[in-house]
Amino acid sequence: MQNLRYVGKNLFIEKLSIRNILKKNKTPFYIYSENQIVINFLKFVNTFKKTNPLVCFAAKSNSNLNILRILGKLGAGADVVSVGELLKALKSGIKPNKIVFSGVGKTEEELKIAINKKILLINCESESEAKLVNNIAKRLRKKVSIGFRLNPNIDAKTHKNISTGKAENKFGLSIKNFKAFLKTIKSFKNVRLDALSVHIGSQILNDSPFKKTLNVMSKLIKELKLNLKYVDLGGGFGINYTDKEKPINLSKYSKLVENFAKKLNCKIIFEPGRSIIGNTGLLISKIQFIKKGTNKNFVILDAGMNDFMRPALYEAFHKIIPISKRSSKIRGKIEFVGPICESTCKFGVYKNYQKLNENEFVAITNVGAYGSSLSSNYNTRPLIAEILINKNKFRYIRKKQNLLKLINS
Repeated sequence: MQNLRYVGKNLFIEKLSIRNILKKNKTPFYIYSENQIVINFLKFVNTFKKTNPLVCFAAKSNSNLNILRILGKLGAGADVVSVGELLKALKSGIKPNKIVFSGVGKTEEELKIAINKKILLINCESESEAKLVNNIAKRLRKKVSIGFRLNPNIDAKTHKNISTGKAENKFGLSIKNFKAFLKTIKSFKNVRLDALSVHIGSQILNDSPFKKTLNVMSKLIKELKLNLKYVDLGGGFGINYTDKEKPINLSKYSKLVENFAKKLNCKIIFEPGRSIIGNTGLLISKIQFIKKGTNKNFVILDAGMNDFMRPALYEAFHKIIPISKRSSKIRGKIEFVGPICESTCKFGVYKNYQKLNENEFVAITNVGAYGSSLSSNYNTRPLIAEILINKNKFRYIRKKQNLLKLINS
């Protein structure tokens, strides 16, 4: 994060010391840099400016209403996967003609709401879904613009739990099945096939899978002589969680997309999430206890896997940094763990970390994407606060959930 630095021994986000935030807030809590959100989005748009795509922020990565508002004001649309996300996007001010509805299991009620709200596109993922959309549209006496998500059977070279474009994955239709179903789609009276969609995975750091995807899509569209308004190329653009990781070269990829769009004469849609919001957030946590173990010591935080699930789900690495620096080091290994009654409630092992004491604070970095949006009430723990930083000021964009309301619900 460009807006994260130490001033002397204290950690600052933008122009605000995190110690000052801690004076008024109990941990754990999320904080986000508004400036970093703006920088990331405008950089993405500028990279693809020659193609002039519709950039639909993946609301599943972070659906906080205030963050959606910031992005909406910058011109973003929204990629949604539930009626809740759809209604949040609309409430944030994002226009219906900038909303794309994806996901494999949309209900009849969700589809009816999407059609009535006149969103841009419903990306169907099965023959049955397309039939259902057509039937609902018929009852409502409407004609609906749909896309079809393809499964190109391409390995995105990412974690198996976030790979979505291989034949073994549940997403989209195989090219063979799409070809077989195409005549049926064209016979439907209440839908128009205006788009093809593809999304092969998440946290992709290599441009090779994207190149293969463009080739498959281009070949198929030409072979079938499809006249499309849109091609939705999804998202999946990775960020560097570790110093060894390098994010994908989007400038290089943008040239391939530019040529692809020119040949097909269609509007490109992107669905970035992590690449916009991932590096904008921190999870601030207090050290409750430090416990001696056999081969390592445990640093027990007050943040748990219910607050931040990615390490438990994907064995994901998120660098943990102290709020206050010191030069003295701990000999041997330490493991940062949380209070939840699961062995997977842990955040990382470190060697020769700086000396720590109980009641001090640390920041788990790069948690803007799939942090708060994956959080839960597991162990009957309230959802934690979310705070937005703008220069030297902060405001709550979600207050901590009331414990009494939680236990009485």
